[in-house]
Amino acid sequence: MTFDRYAQWYDLIYRDKDYKTECDFIEEIFQNYSEKSVRAILDGMCGTGGHAIILAKRGYELMGIDASEVMIETAEKKRKQAKVNIAFHVMDLRQFNLNKRFDAAICMFAGVDYLPQTQDILKTLSNIRRHLEKDSLFVFDFWNGLAVLRILPSTRIKTVEDGGRRIIRITQPALDAFHHLCHVHYHLLVTQDNALIDEFEETHTVRYFFPQEMAHYLEDAGFEVLKICPFLDLEGKVDENVWNIVAIAKAI
Repeated sequence: MTFDRYAQWYDLIYRDKDYKTECDFIEEIFQNYSEKSVRAILDGMCGTGGHAIILAKRGYELMGIDASEVMIETAEKKRKQAKVNIAFHVMDLRQFNLNKRFDAAICMFAGVDYLPQTQDILKTLSNIRRHLEKDSLFVFDFWNGLAVLRILPSTRIKTVEDGGRRIIRITQPALDAFHHLCHVHYHLLVTQDNALIDEFEETHTVRYFFPQEMAHYLEDAGFEVLKICPFLDLEGKVDENVWNIVAIAKAI
């Protein structure tokens, strides 16, 4: 899944996403769990650069990769507008090679959930480990299988407006519990001054992971799991009521 059609409207759909608070949380993790100073950060599945640009403004050295050309093109435009130095690349997280090692890696907005097969997540974790210095942190969030099976995905409608433009997104999920997958069917209608300018459908297949399952994958890839907690809450408890959770791991 490279989001090529969906990516055109990505920033407008998620205009309410609080990237600043999320970057505060990432920095809090660095301060509490990193044994060394963090300067160079790899942003895997960076999307349109929402986290990377903010972190670059805060003085970090960023490199962002994403499989979607449209996402990276948008990220590069935003980078130029923000006047920050970030190297963005169109690359697959499972097999990228940058010939560089980083002080930390992040993969936010449940990016790893777009790795549906076990071999995909294993390849990705091992590849990220290969790009990290010893004791470097890897921070990422993902859907918590405990909550997915208790709460269950549901049909939702989201409407976003920006001036005369409006996006209506209808989300209809189909759970495949045996394979730990959710097939999320999107129907998007885009209007400009009440005239329809775009309409399309996409199905995104995402995987949810159980906390102990993810810990096992991380350990097999050469990481030590330091913490698994609710998203944006370092002191919170992960249980069947918390949908989005964060893993904090150290390269060993």
